[in-house]
Amino acid sequence: MKRYLPLAFLMLLAFASISSAQPTPQASPSPSSKPKPRVSKAQIQSKLMASEKRLWEAFKNKDAKPFKATLAADSIALGENGIETKEDTLKMIPSMPCVVKSYELSDWKLTMINPATALITYKGKVDGTCAGTPVPTVWCSTIYVNRGGKWWALFHQESPAK
Repeated sequence: MKRYLPLAFLMLLAFASISSAQPTPQASPSPSSKPKPRVSKAQIQSKLMASEKRLWEAFKNKDAKPFKATLAADSIALGENGIETKEDTLKMIPSMPCVVKSYELSDWKLTMINPATALITYKGKVDGTCAGTPVPTVWCSTIYVNRGGKWWALFHQESPAK
């Protein structure tokens, strides 16, 4: 049970070693090219919230495909079992001994580390069990990096809420 519970939630997404990847320098725009519209913090938060919700739904349904599409190749999850890679997550999701009836995500906060790195935090409450034990309410954090115009989950961690 201990093996699955932290990993089950740590996968949301989720994932990290804060990326040392720097935004790719852009060439000076030609006079005829139009600058890209600036993306607001609210738009980034909305996009990352939607990503986290997709991962929670995938966890509920034991579907590894959204994790494959969202986790960075070098993503990690950190929990009481130590560090788990994207490959660990993809292997475990379909076979997890968890039954999730429903979940609720709340208390969202976005912190921009730099223009290409974002930390999203929130609370996750689950009505369900893993290996017969009730799933605790958790505080979650996921670091996303923007690589090539796509936000990738690089690091995820969860801590039980008191």
